[in-house]
Amino acid sequence: MRRPEFGLAEGRQVHLWLVRLEASEECFERALHWLSPEEAARAARFHFDKHRRAFVFGRAALRGLLGGYLGMQPAELRFAYGPQGKPSLAGAKRPLRFNVSNSGNLAAYAFTLDCEIGVDVEQHRPLHDMQGIAERFFSPDETAELLEHPDAERTAAFFRCWTRKEAYIKALGGGLSIPLDSFRVSLEPGAGARMISLEGSPDAAHCWTLHDFVPGPECAGAIAYAAEPRTLRAGPVAAVDEVLNL
Repeated sequence: MRRPEFGLAEGRQVHLWLVRLEASEECFERALHWLSPEEAARAARFHFDKHRRAFVFGRAALRGLLGGYLGMQPAELRFAYGPQGKPSLAGAKRPLRFNVSNSGNLAAYAFTLDCEIGVDVEQHRPLHDMQGIAERFFSPDETAELLEHPDAERTAAFFRCWTRKEAYIKALGGGLSIPLDSFRVSLEPGAGARMISLEGSPDAAHCWTLHDFVPGPECAGAIAYAAEPRTLRAGPVAAVDEVLNL
């Protein structure tokens, strides 16, 4: 895979960057200097050093990538936040939209133009009550599909479904105000990610595009946006210091 370049064709592309949130102490100090005072204060409130470092690296990588697209210095960027905390660029003249997700030390950054976008990435992990979680949060049809999978395939199917639903919610910026069972997504392996219905309407679902991606072994990822399908360009997982030096 070839890494995306800092240029988005008008209305035709989605760029996905995957970044490993680990680097040297020198890189950490550089990343910290890119943060706003509010972000630095938030970083200082983390109890565990690994969480603090992941936040600093993650936010600095976002600033570095946005700076590359906009031709700005990373430290100069200012963010605005929606009612549920979704970040956007404050006062941006270019219609660049983005979203961020991280799981463990892996972060995913999605960028496009002119429409809201959401991304989610999850590392597979044991779930002691997978059926109960599905029955609580998934639609009845999704839960039934999940339970049809053999035990060995069920965890992967669960996280395929979960990331696709989370990506949609993050695109809307609605957080927990949007019931996860109010819409249905695909979860069959190899069938491709797609929205099947919204509030019971297949026609409404056709307004949305989903992409899935596999960021690494035992991982799942998805992107959602309200537009016709666009070309997805993604590169291999990059180190933080690579991104900060772009």
